[in-house]
Amino acid sequence: MIVSVERLSHRYGDRVALDDIGFSVRRHEIFGLLGPNGGGKSTLFRILSTMMKPSAGSAHIAGHDVTKDPGTVRKHIGVVFQSQSLDRSLTVAENLRSQGHLYGLSGKKLSGRMELVMARLGIADRKHEVVAKLSGGLRRRVEIAKALLHDPGVLLMDEASTGLDPRARMELWQYIRELRDREGITILLTSHILDEADRCDRLALLHHGRIVAEGTPTELKAGIGGDVVVLEVADPGDIERKVESRFGVPVRVVDGRVRVEIANGHRFITEVVEAFPGEIESVALHKPTLEDVFVHETGALIC
Repeated sequence: MIVSVERLSHRYGDRVALDDIGFSVRRHEIFGLLGPNGGGKSTLFRILSTMMKPSAGSAHIAGHDVTKDPGTVRKHIGVVFQSQSLDRSLTVAENLRSQGHLYGLSGKKLSGRMELVMARLGIADRKHEVVAKLSGGLRRRVEIAKALLHDPGVLLMDEASTGLDPRARMELWQYIRELRDREGITILLTSHILDEADRCDRLALLHHGRIVAEGTPTELKAGIGGDVVVLEVADPGDIERKVESRFGVPVRVVDGRVRVEIANGHRFITEVVEAFPGEIESVALHKPTLEDVFVHETGALIC
């Protein structure tokens, strides 16, 4: 495992941000940390990127302790922060050259690395353009190029698609997959966006500082074991009790809607509408999503 986290906890005064969590990331995989804002993702990201020390527990990257040996860890990781760190008044090449100097690169070695990462990210033809004139998607590619300049084996990305339009987000994921498949880079990313999480090889779902589920997207959704039926009603609490009593199935009220996980949901819809005529305003049926997995485990929505 190239990343391992063991019994990691962190507190901000009386508030628990991370509560005894543990997971591992294999080499050459895309591993996602999915959860709502405030769930602990950013705190974990700061610890893994050596920006802060945990209150308890340990984390290792490429065999090195992020707390005890942060200097060595930084040589093995590239970091893409949620907030862009580019100098908008400089060109793409000037931003990369400045970053290279921070890692002790210079001369032909730095120029070679710059050309390589710009080619990887499809921005070689933009190297003389001022960053301020680039689109959000292109600026994000420059951020990734910066993170890869010193040839790390692990790329950490914190909500990297924030602010990108759907097309730019799709292009970003194309490059993420290419980095994994062609370059063998391990990618650990945080997100609260469901379709991004579905593209990961494996996931850990974070809620109130704890990991509530872990596995591939397919494995996690298979745990629901049926369809998801969502009922819009005037009195969710009343229908919740009636459905549980009548059909003997577990029911949740989330965000004012009644949610039922059940096999053969299309049959259940007919039965529940006939059982409570006039009380159900609308019905929706869908196969399990990662949002449903999160609701199943926590009773809350991600967004």
